[in-house]
Amino acid sequence: MLKTSRKQKLSIIIPCYNEEESLPHLADQLKMVEPDLLKKYELEYLFVDDGSTDNTVHLLKTLFKNKRTKILQHEKNKNLGASLKTAFKEATGDLILTMDSDCTYPPTEIAKMLALLDDQTDVVTASPYHPNGAVENVPKYRLFLSRTISSIYSLILRKRIYTYTALFRVFRKEMLKNVDIRSDNFLGVTEFLIFSILQGYKVKEFPTTLHVRKYGVSKMKLFSIISSHIKFIIYLLKIKIKK
Repeated sequence: MLKTSRKQKLSIIIPCYNEEESLPHLADQLKMVEPDLLKKYELEYLFVDDGSTDNTVHLLKTLFKNKRTKILQHEKNKNLGASLKTAFKEATGDLILTMDSDCTYPPTEIAKMLALLDDQTDVVTASPYHPNGAVENVPKYRLFLSRTISSIYSLILRKRIYTYTALFRVFRKEMLKNVDIRSDNFLGVTEFLIFSILQGYKVKEFPTTLHVRKYGVSKMKLFSIISSHIKFIIYLLKIKIKK
């Protein structure tokens, strides 16, 4: 009797902070894609409530009440990078997918991104700034900041990647043994990708569309993010000079 191969397990990590307005839409979107994902993967959802002060926790427990879901909580707000660190420790999947709770990157594209993760690829990351990507109604200041930062990182690393700042990405869990993020804030998303590259892992971009948030408000603190990136850029330049 032939043995059937085990399905790979996919851990979907979704950080949340005061997202009561966006969670019903997220739940609807995930319900749409889940049947197809379950054909290929065993699923695990890890929601990290990052010290929300609104109705986020209650909605998470109500909308995602099933055996595939884990709800992790921070007693106080620690920011995005810290939320990812918390989830990485708890994830049990062979593959890990991180995504935004506000659906600025459509969950309906999860399967397309997963399809790009082949034997020659360790990380697939969403890339709206790729020539084949797009943005819709996103504030110009945010586009300028993200594109400029990504261009600077490409120059430093001599690695042509168009988008370094997208949370929407999938990678192999085994990478967590060698790749870590240091920052607790939004910089952690960029750090993970750059440290992956420095460790020799292969990155592939997934051209997609970045949409403006429809529900709730952005939690990004502009000046804090700019400061964090400047410090990280200086750190990378020092590494390159030493080499």
